[in-house]
Amino acid sequence: MTMAAARRRVAAMMGTVALLAAVVLTGTATGAAAAATEASSAARVGGWTCPGTPVPDGYVITAYDRNGCSGRGAWLQQPVRDGIWTCSGSPIVSGYVITMYDRNGCSGIGAWYHRLARDGIWTCGGSPIVSGYVVTQYDRNGCSGIGAWYHQLVRNGIWTCPGSPIPPGYRSTTYNATGCNGLGAWYTIRA
Repeated sequence: MTMAAARRRVAAMMGTVALLAAVVLTGTATGAAAAATEASSAARVGGWTCPGTPVPDGYVITAYDRNGCSGRGAWLQQPVRDGIWTCSGSPIVSGYVITMYDRNGCSGIGAWYHRLARDGIWTCGGSPIVSGYVVTQYDRNGCSGIGAWYHQLVRNGIWTCPGSPIPPGYRSTTYNATGCNGLGAWYTIRA
């Protein structure tokens, strides 16, 4: 190691020691120490974060601590995976849908269950509809009373509910007023 590299390493270690000493002596990080703490926190991906910290792509918010971040609240960010509960306000990662709701989850702010989209899955009202899928049934009592929609891969001759996307290459033709649990339905065919 060169002398210049050794000096930089010692200086970096001294900065860390000074930051820790400021926290221990004062109970909080102040001034330059606070800026260094916030910078290292912002550079970290995932984990417990303070309000205003962006959620990285591919991550969701899975827990909330009202007392974290000096009483401002703290959010736990984790990589998304099939079958994960997330807090209300968490992003929904592309390719995922919401399939269950727990109004008491996530420390009382509500929680949503994320699943990878697949043919024949019930989703909660407000869940995204993944490209290539259509909505074919509705249950007003599903998803803890929020309402649930049945997702299927589009195919020739499928009945779709109001608000369902019509993927490119398809068109709606005949209308059935009693379809989709009384909401009405359209017969969808290849264009």
